[in-house]
Amino acid sequence: MDVDGGVGRRREQCTLKNDPFKKNRPTIRDVAKAAQTSVGTVSAVINGASHVTEETRRRIQQSIADLRYEPNTAARSLKRQRSSSIGLVVPDLRNPFFASVAEGVQAVAQEHDVLMVVGTTGAENKWEEYYAQTLRARRLDGMILLSGSGKPTVGLVKLVESGSVVFVDECIPGLEAPFISAANRTGARQVAQELIRNGHRDIAIVAGPPWLWTSQQRLAGYREALASGGHDPDELQVVSGDYTEESGFQAARTITGNPQNANLTAIIFANDLMALGGIRLLREKGLEIPRDISIVGFDDITASQYVFPALTTVAQPGYEMGRSAAQLLLNKSGLSDPPTTTNFATELKIRGSVSIPVTGRPSASPWADGLPSLRTA
Repeated sequence: MDVDGGVGRRREQCTLKNDPFKKNRPTIRDVAKAAQTSVGTVSAVINGASHVTEETRRRIQQSIADLRYEPNTAARSLKRQRSSSIGLVVPDLRNPFFASVAEGVQAVAQEHDVLMVVGTTGAENKWEEYYAQTLRARRLDGMILLSGSGKPTVGLVKLVESGSVVFVDECIPGLEAPFISAANRTGARQVAQELIRNGHRDIAIVAGPPWLWTSQQRLAGYREALASGGHDPDELQVVSGDYTEESGFQAARTITGNPQNANLTAIIFANDLMALGGIRLLREKGLEIPRDISIVGFDDITASQYVFPALTTVAQPGYEMGRSAAQLLLNKSGLSDPPTTTNFATELKIRGSVSIPVTGRPSASPWADGLPSLRTA
């Protein structure tokens, strides 16, 4: 029984063999300390300023060589310009979680008089490559990427090699870049366990795009929880969506239209937007939540608190993740202190969309006919 669904045995956070922000990689502060001078003087030498004495210049250059410090070209550009610019690239801003990340990045950029340029990709790989190439052409000084494709490109590889990009929420296999993440697998496991604690056994899953790291981690967490609760995860019905409301609506239609789901009591949605779409479909069929079916989501977007009943979900701190990503990028140039963390905890939010399943449903479910459930308490 493969509990992890093909992604198991992978660490919850992407492993970076050569994370440029680990302590074993020298920083400009390390050079300044070794040369017994200031960070500003080291920066002046790196940028070719003429006012530094020859003795100090020689000492700094020797320290750079001894430490094998590699100055970042984007960082030098940030330091030289009075008005610097960084790019934030996201699939779209209609997703409230992505918007929350953007607000966090913008807050830090404003604190340091840095212009933030936002690009949306529609989760298309070609647009991620476009923005990567734009950065390489020096139109931007550094980039924060929330990938919607999960795939590397030539431009992204070059950015990673130059240390000019930070990934947030989604990492890309094979690219070893600084990464701001949340505990997706842990949060998914907790929300699935909440269903099990309430007595649910017949559960379907609406997962995210199977090629995305977050989707893989959440699915692995669901499967782990259900397996530990005595379910065979290989027998679960899993329908993939794309993290949009429409895909949640269509996935719920697929699930409720399957006669094999006659005894289904709960649906796990891999994000809140898909859960909201699913709730709409279920209500159109006359099903009452949570009496007829329990629903859970992931992200804790604002709407999850105000839909009725309020959605049981997993909170991940998008705003704080955005701030951390911006701090990580700007710290390379000495414009910002480093973030206090790059791996954020998630939190289970128990609300009104989950209850103990009722009994008395007839053996033949009318779901496939689009009629309401006939279960009685």
